[in-house]
Amino acid sequence: MKRTVLSIEDTPGIRRLIRMTLEYDGFEVIEAADGHEGLELARSKRPDLILMDVRMPGMSGVEACKKLSADADLSKIPVVMLTTADADGDMQTGLDAGARAYLTKPFQPIALIELVHALIDDARQH
Repeated sequence: MKRTVLSIEDTPGIRRLIRMTLEYDGFEVIEAADGHEGLELARSKRPDLILMDVRMPGMSGVEACKKLSADADLSKIPVVMLTTADADGDMQTGLDAGARAYLTKPFQPIALIELVHALIDDARQH
């Protein structure tokens, strides 16, 4: 059974990097360009993990993460926040909103793959 990752990222190049990296490793990747679309896809597709940019127009990743955490049906899905290297406060804000981990952009593809595997495996054990 293929594991599914939802990528919520407003930058097309980053979305493409995430998709190519994870599809290469056998994941199914679904994509959203903002928090609103991401929440809709999370509800309809029930991914195994969500990768979400912190700063997006409309609904920020932090706002979307808070909504996911407050939803009993979605709160068990691990969320990884994606932040820029110069946004120190974003990391803690994302973790406080319910994210399980964060990755700093730009990130190494192998670090993404390892983190996604670890969080999905951990979520399945609990």
